Amino acid sequence: MVGLGEIFSEFLSNLQIDNAETISMRYGEITAALNKEFRDTESKTDNRLQVGSYGRSSAIKEISDLDMLYIMPSTAWDDYCGDGGQYKLLDTASNAIKARYPKTDIFVDRLVVRVLYQNFHVEVQPVFETDDGSFKYPDTYNGGNWKITKPREEIDAMSEVDERKNGNLRRLAKMTRAWKNKHGVGIGGLLIDTLAHNFLESTKDYDEKSFLYFDWMSRDFFSYLAALPEQEYFAALGSGQRVRVKSKFQKKAKKAYELCLKAIEAEGRPTQNAKWRKIYGRPFPTDTAELKKSTLVEGSYSASNTEEFFENRFRYDVRYNIRLECEVSQNGFREYLLSERIARGLRLRRKRSLRFFVAAHDIPEPFDLYWKVLNRGAEAIRRNNIRGQIVEDAGHRERTETTNFYGDHIVECAAVKNGVVVATDRIRVPIDGESDG
Repeated sequence: MVGLGEIFSEFLSNLQIDNAETISMRYGEITAALNKEFRDTESKTDNRLQVGSYGRSSAIKEISDLDMLYIMPSTAWDDYCGDGGQYKLLDTASNAIKARYPKTDIFVDRLVVRVLYQNFHVEVQPVFETDDGSFKYPDTYNGGNWKITKPREEIDAMSEVDERKNGNLRRLAKMTRAWKNKHGVGIGGLLIDTLAHNFLESTKDYDEKSFLYFDWMSRDFFSYLAALPEQEYFAALGSGQRVRVKSKFQKKAKKAYELCLKAIEAEGRPTQNAKWRKIYGRPFPTDTAELKKSTLVEGSYSASNTEEFFENRFRYDVRYNIRLECEVSQNGFREYLLSERIARGLRLRRKRSLRFFVAAHDIPEPFDLYWKVLNRGAEAIRRNNIRGQIVEDAGHRERTETTNFYGDHIVECAAVKNGVVVATDRIRVPIDGESDG
């Protein structure tokens, strides 16, 4: 049997970016367009800084949101420092890129110029460098103003601590991205890197450890996250600038910690990898025995395994939040919300009508919504009714089902923008096998 260290090594390999050449080419094209506009040269590398998770080398395969600073010539400051200069600068940069690539979707979006490609988009931010190495960037909100960013300090801190921690900072940050994609944790890349940085700086346990100890590192990191106080922001690694917390992560981190305990307990058993996949998703390696079975068996009954997976249809880069709710009714009258029932530890009765709907989200419009309804348990197999197909929402962002038979069922949704899943949520639907009353 393959050792656990080798399995985690393969997991990290599965997370590696597979389109680096395309990303580099796009960065170069944008840089050349801006250099031609502002400096009358066409260099594809000068005067730009790759920032964000790609710049900090903590991005994973499914990255769809890339960041780039274009460093303006200091002599141009007088052209943009006055009233309305922030939008003027972004508009000029946008038009320069459009002139070179007229078929690409390019537009100004408050702080940046967004350049949309087929599988990813680049957020370009023209900036002016200050004497201390930080940058002034334009914000067009509420009449416009200039703000400060310090990405070099964040990149330097990432590199320095990663080297001192045996390369484990970037690895942990990548693993955390896989977790947030799997469980729909809508937190940003800089916050992930900051939390991973803070954890490894709080302990020496993994200063010299490698893949063989990543099971314990996972356990301890999620325990650390779960115990953090709920707060609106954290101080970013290196720069100390505020990183906003868009969504609370402690509850899901606690669940991940509990799953880690079960996965560690299963080491060496046939279920080992399957338990780690519950934490990190499909990029985590699977044993041959765990590959999707075309038929599910329960006693003398069998059923076709019709389950589909969002990961097989879309790229994943979860960065927003969406929350599902379910209204339970009978004979046309609302009885309660499913969350209220579950909070009381109760299961649903059969012959109820269920209306699943999007109760809240922070996803910029527009986006597409997809649903998946999966039946589990012996009764689903007996009836040969596993379901699990992915279907597009009809336009109302809701889906109606009925409680036909007992078991634990799953209803899941995925919000998709530009072919990328950016938010997910799921609801467990426990249906009682007893009386229908």
